Amino acid sequence: MLTISQLAATVGVTVRTVRHYHHVGLLPEPERDASGYRRYNAQAAVDLIRIRTLADAGVPLARIDAMLNAQSAEFAAAVTDLDAELQRKIDQLAEHRRRIADLASGERLALPPEVIAILDRMRALGVSERAVRLERDTWILLQALDPEAMQQGIKEKNASFDDAETVRLFLVCDQSMDWDPHDPRVDRLIEDLDAWEIDHGRDSSQVGNLEVIFSRIAEASPTWQRILAVLAHRAKERRTAGHDC
Repeated sequence: MLTISQLAATVGVTVRTVRHYHHVGLLPEPERDASGYRRYNAQAAVDLIRIRTLADAGVPLARIDAMLNAQSAEFAAAVTDLDAELQRKIDQLAEHRRRIADLASGERLALPPEVIAILDRMRALGVSERAVRLERDTWILLQALDPEAMQQGIKEKNASFDDAETVRLFLVCDQSMDWDPHDPRVDRLIEDLDAWEIDHGRDSSQVGNLEVIFSRIAEASPTWQRILAVLAHRAKERRTAGHDC
């Protein structure tokens, strides 16, 4: 007959583990003998070894009791189920690892490959990383606010980078982030951007549910805030004048 300490040492677990198995009902707790000690027989040692073996194999404690008392066919079926469950967890962990690896580049976590290609194209054109991150944020917002507009937006953005004047304006806008809002260069840039919007049929005053995207752009730079405000005001005036005609 063994004391709880001897039983634990024999099986290679702690006394605390034995008591936990008592608590959850996996291992019966013997009555105390005349000297006040609980004594464990050889069967208790066998049962504890079986419990520990299943636990070490990853079997949840809640399922161990059923497996200990299962017939051969039932035990085999339970093992098959556990294996399938472990495979699902492995697949899930593998997916988590892939997504964590994507965090190294940031944008790959939330954006489709077509947008990643646009961001990489911007870098190749010489756009600053700060502007690339802002572009990334606008695509993330667009995907959340108007996912149906993503494909058209991707098409238009790629087309814009095929146009030399659009690329020039994009690069100047990038440089202007650190200009004083009332720098004379800003006024010239506003004129160029306004002419571009007219040529391309754009209207900065009609942002609709994409207002948060324009807000994200404006908050990046006081200069950009002024540029967007002036462009929106001019576009609104043109639209109003057109309605009056």
